[in-house]
Amino acid sequence: MTRKTVRIAMNGVTGRMGYRQHLVRSILSLREQGGLDLGDGTTLWPEPILVGRREHALRAIAERHDIEHWTTDLDAVLADPSVDIYFDAQVTSAREEAVKQAIAAGKHIYCEKPTGTTLAGALELARLADAAGVKHGVVQDKLFLPGLLKLRRLVEGGFFGRILSVRGEFGYWVFEGDWQSAQRPSWNYRAEDGGGIVADMFPHWDYVLHELFGRVRSVQALAATHVPQRWDEQDKPYDATADDAAYGIFELEGGAIAQINSSWTVRVNRDELVEFQVDGTHGSAVAGLRKCRVQHRSATPKPVWNPDLPATEPFRDQWQEVPDNAEFDNGFKAQWELFLRHVALDEPWRWDLLAGARGVQLAELGLKSSEQGRRFEVPELSL
Repeated sequence: MTRKTVRIAMNGVTGRMGYRQHLVRSILSLREQGGLDLGDGTTLWPEPILVGRREHALRAIAERHDIEHWTTDLDAVLADPSVDIYFDAQVTSAREEAVKQAIAAGKHIYCEKPTGTTLAGALELARLADAAGVKHGVVQDKLFLPGLLKLRRLVEGGFFGRILSVRGEFGYWVFEGDWQSAQRPSWNYRAEDGGGIVADMFPHWDYVLHELFGRVRSVQALAATHVPQRWDEQDKPYDATADDAAYGIFELEGGAIAQINSSWTVRVNRDELVEFQVDGTHGSAVAGLRKCRVQHRSATPKPVWNPDLPATEPFRDQWQEVPDNAEFDNGFKAQWELFLRHVALDEPWRWDLLAGARGVQLAELGLKSSEQGRRFEVPELSL
């Protein structure tokens, strides 16, 4: 077995998502399993180079995981011809410029979303990468989660018949930071730093809806800042200038309607932090991150509305669990493996920077819809 090293500059791994999901559970997990078997007698060995602005944080992570290379000098890393891939998980406001530099340096690009703070900026990245001939990808992790993989299985198997609607509920209570520390960084609540739940979550809903049910044709949304004051990492109060909840209606190609609530100001009364209910003429399903339950039309009970009597039907018990029937790996790691195979073997790949721009477009139109109280068509994008 031949071992081939691929060097990856990982910018933003001192943050929660970059560290836990991308470094530890993806790249380091691949190293722990001996690398990525390409199936042709070659094992791809990912070698991370940690990049960031906080020297002490980078050094601590490197020492904790026995990582040899780390630096605060992004320019030097991008100038190094031995570096193959640039990965970006920084705050959104810093992403565009860094990715542009990496494209100009001829590096393959893999990055978190949103890929830009504006549609114009996100499209520019896609066009630059395409013109440079580098491979490029955007993290679309929810497609690789067990619950949505089961949901895809149902869609592709024709379980639903004609799909009528999709209802999504996402969110949890993020502490304000005064008497309990917040679970999310404070920049998420400052519009001037690229924060806001629309910018954060609408790119997710774009690819989930697009991949499973059809392209989003129109959007109508209402964004709100329910908690106007929060406390930052230094326990100082600040004004929340970004939206912390959004209520969206999306018309999909083919006629289905999706309604998705996104909130950092909701207490959870669900089985999982995100759930999608899909209703079709032949059956329905409720899918979360890991589980998926179904009810076929042949087994649909006949509820009767009677507000004068207590409900006697155990509604949740009338659904059937969809079996795993497969081993499900970490969703972030699964997509990393596909991107690395794309880089090494030129295998097919569709989650590129143009797909990332679609997510930014939906977020931008969602905020515009909220500001103007109007429904907006979502044009198809092209390079």
